[in-house]
Amino acid sequence: MLIGLARRFGVPSSASLLLIGLVVSHWVLDVASHAPDMSLWPGPSPRFGLGLWNSIPATFLVEGTLWVAGIAAYLRGRDFRGLGPLLAFWSLVIVSTAIWAAGPWSPPPPSPKALGWFALIGWIIVPWAASADRTKPAGAATAA
Repeated sequence: MLIGLARRFGVPSSASLLLIGLVVSHWVLDVASHAPDMSLWPGPSPRFGLGLWNSIPATFLVEGTLWVAGIAAYLRGRDFRGLGPLLAFWSLVIVSTAIWAAGPWSPPPPSPKALGWFALIGWIIVPWAASADRTKPAGAATAA
């Protein structure tokens, strides 16, 4: 499905292996985090999980390291075009980090309706991230 969507929106077919790798690596990372509830296929299937989430300090260490490494990798290849995208990027990083760090101590949603509203409000991340990504590759020449 992911590759079909990518092709529909003009992603080169050479990127298919990258997309497959991203899906598989996401599953592998989820196996490290989840309790043994990760199935290999829909329906009856063996279930996997190492339960990293059972330890808040270990979760913060592993996920925090991945988060910081991801931010560093992103910044290494980017040159922000003005103050707006820079502020959008860092505010997104700060808010996302705060939400992630508060997760283990946050109460569950009080109702399904509240969960639905929270999920809908979460879509603000999409335009926020798009405004933060108004960058150019580092070292690219600027148009005169």
